[in-house]
Amino acid sequence: MSQTIASDTGHLDSLRVHAADNVRVALKDLPAGTEIDDDGQPFPLAEAIRHKHKFTITALEPGDTVIMYGVTVGRATRPIARGGAITTENTEHSTATTSPQARRGSWQAPAVSRFQGATFDGYHRPDGRVGTANVWLVVPLVFCENRNIEVLRQCIADALGEDPYRDYKRLARELLHGQASEEPVAPPRERLFPHVDGVRFLTHTLGCGGTDADAQALCELLAGYICHPNVAGATVLSLGCQKAQIEMLRSAVAERDPQGLRPVHYLEQQASISEEALIRQALTTIFDGLAEANRVERRPAPLSELVIGVECGGSDGFSGLSANPLVGAVIDRLVALGGSGILSEFPELCGVEHELIARCTDDAVAERFAALMDAYQQHAARVGADFSMNPSPGNIRDGLITDAMKSAGAAKKGGDSPVVDVLDYTEPLMRKGLNLLCTPGNDVESTTALAGSGANLILFTTGLGTPTGNPVTPVLKIASNSELALRMSDVIDFDAGPIIRGEEPIDALADRLLELCIDAASGRYQPRAVGLAQYDFIPWKRGVSL
Repeated sequence: MSQTIASDTGHLDSLRVHAADNVRVALKDLPAGTEIDDDGQPFPLAEAIRHKHKFTITALEPGDTVIMYGVTVGRATRPIARGGAITTENTEHSTATTSPQARRGSWQAPAVSRFQGATFDGYHRPDGRVGTANVWLVVPLVFCENRNIEVLRQCIADALGEDPYRDYKRLARELLHGQASEEPVAPPRERLFPHVDGVRFLTHTLGCGGTDADAQALCELLAGYICHPNVAGATVLSLGCQKAQIEMLRSAVAERDPQGLRPVHYLEQQASISEEALIRQALTTIFDGLAEANRVERRPAPLSELVIGVECGGSDGFSGLSANPLVGAVIDRLVALGGSGILSEFPELCGVEHELIARCTDDAVAERFAALMDAYQQHAARVGADFSMNPSPGNIRDGLITDAMKSAGAAKKGGDSPVVDVLDYTEPLMRKGLNLLCTPGNDVESTTALAGSGANLILFTTGLGTPTGNPVTPVLKIASNSELALRMSDVIDFDAGPIIRGEEPIDALADRLLELCIDAASGRYQPRAVGLAQYDFIPWKRGVSL
């Protein structure tokens, strides 16, 4: 989908995104009667419009389509005056579409001469892939082991002197006992494993009590994490009697690592003489693994080894105008340089399927995307759900009235490059270029899946703010507006607000954001989510999760 923001920006009160649109977006609160200049055609607002919300530039009758980004994003359910607000009371979700703007084989790659020959400093794995981080992973096969995982987490943090919550614990003591009782602050210890980014611990609620398919999907996802290029090796804890058996995980790991290059230690509590013996054995494998991982140091790698997953969460009315197209421009640059992107969240692609199908490199890829989308929608329908339920109350308050409206903006995270492959949930990325991945729209379920399919860096756009991170893949947070970037500076890594204000074009900011990606991939920049130890992991129980 083409983006025409640049032709209609500046210090304006409102914005028309695409020349074919019949709505504009308010860039600030606008009172009724405000004079709007739409391409030289002035008209007054029929009512007050809240900032980030949309209003019509022509009168609409019931059944008329609402067009934004040049595609249909809704249908009027009652008359809407010219200059009237688009709301849930007068507009409903509609996937009726205009002709695709994209054409197979017509993509014009962006200029990337400034990045030709650029590298990032990564961890080269024996299988040829390159990681942007170097962690040891501790994994439970079933929720029964979550408590032991937490014991290991606390023991490792204490032993390494790397407790991320040290300051908060000190704060709690101060609040309860007063300043006088504060323990002296110990000087920071020298890092025992300077080339390791830490130990990551997963917990979840699955592994038993579900279907065979649930157990298999969990094992496939865990195998994707264990074999991830950012992971040096893993310690796996099993109870023993659960449905997700060790052999299932071994088989899934072997599919991804047929030569057995990744060290994995499997421990079973029901076969251990005691809990203490299990914890001792687990700690031994972790410390031995850290010593081995520490022998690997960062070395230069081409940008073609970067795999960036893209995600949005806490979206607002500006996300699809600034942060999402900005991230899409970064993905286009990376693809032009031989790298890869992964666009997920199938419910948030509903209404723009025709655009993505038109971008598929061949019929087989297009047919797989259509089949997975159809299967997902049918599954939702069987339990009385629909993709149109996707926008959250927060989305609606910020002007994302229909799912198609949200989807048109969400899809911009994938840029305009050709779709080379479509992956089902837990499938690993195999082809360089832009891939589509079947996931739900839930933020953490989707970022969890992106890492599981091989993303070694994630760009996460937000308009309302979210602290989401991932255990193995660094997550960079991009704010759609500068107010959020300032207010939540402890969780935001990059501000896309200048696009909305007309102060800086997308191309210039995309180059800067790609440079930040290279720094994060090289360990020169620590994403806010990593600094906050925000390591979210939620597997998708393959039901309906919109």
